[in-house]
Amino acid sequence: MNENPAVMAENYGDSWLGLALCERDRALAERALVAMPQGYNEDALHIPRPLLEGWVARVFEGDDTGARKAFTAARAEVERTVRQQPDYGPPLCVLGLIDAGLGRKEEAIREGRRASELLPVAKDAVTGAFIIEYLCVIYAWTGEKDLAIKQIAATLQVPSYLTYGELRLHPFWDSLLGDPRFEKLVEESKKPVAMK
Repeated sequence: MNENPAVMAENYGDSWLGLALCERDRALAERALVAMPQGYNEDALHIPRPLLEGWVARVFEGDDTGARKAFTAARAEVERTVRQQPDYGPPLCVLGLIDAGLGRKEEAIREGRRASELLPVAKDAVTGAFIIEYLCVIYAWTGEKDLAIKQIAATLQVPSYLTYGELRLHPFWDSLLGDPRFEKLVEESKKPVAMK
């Protein structure tokens, strides 16, 4: 395999960033961000660079100043797409994540739910799976622990990207750590999902 290292870094930057966040390694996260100048795509969901910067700031900065600035920049970018495609779930889901990061609870939940209605797993098994996972994140970030745990339980019942390792290590779930219901779901996530 003679792929250019810069191209490889950009192609796998999302995995690199995910690892950096799980390991709480800021230097690695900053290097991963450099590799993704435009952000990255999770199937039909475009995760813009400012949103990634917001994630990194949220995890590594004690205050929310840097995260808020990045999320605000991301919101301006994604909101344009949502205005152009109001009935398309992927950008609405990303807007929900951003609004959750900005503390816009009602908007975030409404956007995340609407995105999952517009593009459910039954209609698109790949993008729909990302959307329901991010709905879990939206609930967790907006302080809706009960809804987050209920949505995680439902998400674990279908093939998705939500895994034991992610639930155990990713900072998206920090607000749920220690809750016995969440810990039980983490243990259950070790089991394979039965295909129907």
